[in-house]
Amino acid sequence: MLTENDRTIEDAETRLSEALAGGARHIGFKDVGLPLDRLKLLADQIRLAGGVSYLEVVSLDADRELESAEAAVRLDVDCLLGGTHASEVLKIIGSNPLRYFPFPGKVVGHPSVLEGSVEQITESAVSLTALEGVHGVDLLAYRFQGDVSALMKSVCEKSKKPVVIAGSIDSEERILAAAAAGATAFTVGTAALAGNFPAESSGLISQVRSLMSITARARQISTSPRRIALVAHNERKTQLTAWVGRHKSSLEKEKLICTGGTGTMLREAYPSLNIHRLQRGTMGGDQQLGALIATGELDAVIFFADPHSRHARDVDLIALTRLAIMHDTPIVCSPTAADMVLLAHRYHK
Repeated sequence: MLTENDRTIEDAETRLSEALAGGARHIGFKDVGLPLDRLKLLADQIRLAGGVSYLEVVSLDADRELESAEAAVRLDVDCLLGGTHASEVLKIIGSNPLRYFPFPGKVVGHPSVLEGSVEQITESAVSLTALEGVHGVDLLAYRFQGDVSALMKSVCEKSKKPVVIAGSIDSEERILAAAAAGATAFTVGTAALAGNFPAESSGLISQVRSLMSITARARQISTSPRRIALVAHNERKTQLTAWVGRHKSSLEKEKLICTGGTGTMLREAYPSLNIHRLQRGTMGGDQQLGALIATGELDAVIFFADPHSRHARDVDLIALTRLAIMHDTPIVCSPTAADMVLLAHRYHK
């Protein structure tokens, strides 16, 4: 996050270039600190660089929060984080392609503080994630004065949607703790700008590279299930079945999304797997996969393609590949490449 003390920093444009040079792709800012026209420029630059843009709401009164939701629509950001008036915000953003992660619990003050018991905050998170249009929650875990580990674990276990840990993430220890609790993601702002993370040299570029390395280590201990698409052309379904059988114990911990025929085949072969079936490929299943990639709801696509397929069948794979490149979603088409995806996605957990 291009933020410090819950405000977008004055030199955000310069720092954006440094964050991109360090390898960051998910980049955001707050709804306070800079005028709307400069925030629009930031959002456009992030998209132009192939990144994902985030606006986090720190305005806690209803009127300001709704103004920020309207701003998120005008800025055309990819994700809206924070805020405490979800029902009203959903009326504003509901017809737009925004992924929405409100704050659970009672949030007060600036910088924001999370109040309430573990049970109350968890109940709030469960209620929020039950709402259509809410894609997950933005948990201010390290702004909580109680047992932070218990809070993160409780919210992650009870929520049926992703949990982002935000606020005061200032050490590798906290990042690893969030991953172990089951969080899907975390946000860092002030700590990176202040140079809190161990790095080879000073500056934001080195801080971002350090955070990328820490994230890779966190992924190895993460308990958050990955959303992996499994697809195969008819001539490669036997090969995919064999590959899944070889990795069944690891895949049992993941959420698998399959086109209709592939999903039926894998359910019959391995009933213990958590499989969500889409339409058959010929009936639009490949297009449904493409929509999931476009909305950020897949972590990887494993598509065992037949290299001898007719041109008409290549079109869907080409379209999926294009979307995967655009949205930086791994897509692989062979057993060895699929092995590497699992290795990268917490194979050793």
